[in-house]
Amino acid sequence: MPHIHTEIGQHDLTTTAFIIRIEDGQAYGLVHKHKKLGLLLPVGGHVELNETPWAAALHEIQEESGYDESQLVVLQPVERIRKMDGVKAHPVPLFLQTHEFKKDEGHFHSDIGFLFLSNELPRQLPGTDESAELFWLSNKQIQARKGEMPADIAQIYDFCLTTALEKWDKISIGEFNR
Repeated sequence: MPHIHTEIGQHDLTTTAFIIRIEDGQAYGLVHKHKKLGLLLPVGGHVELNETPWAAALHEIQEESGYDESQLVVLQPVERIRKMDGVKAHPVPLFLQTHEFKKDEGHFHSDIGFLFLSNELPRQLPGTDESAELFWLSNKQIQARKGEMPADIAQIYDFCLTTALEKWDKISIGEFNR
């Protein structure tokens, strides 16, 4: 989806999916080379007007990585609200942040991040309009390549791979409403 806010100082709502895959006991984080920006980024995109941020995260995962949601679990902090009646409950985000989309253009993305885990490669290829340059990087490799990505991406993956992966609960995606 393109930017829906085009005036200086406006914010688009976006979502980012940090995906970790375990292979032979080693954890790897997924990044792709963004087709327009040329940066290494996790998968994600704009929240469309007819969807929730959680639904946007799930559809962006499939479009940009090829993962089916049945291949993933979402990681959640141990201490969290576990039940809410009368509402659509979504996972607790990994983070909420706002960043300037392109320096000095005055356009912003307010981003909601989620953390996912898989023990297998995606069953599908990314969509035909998406980047085919996908990289599975260890935390050491991510930190070594942090000049190729926004600084916060390396920081977030460091937390995901060193703390959240070990300490957070692994929950079925089906536990949450779209």
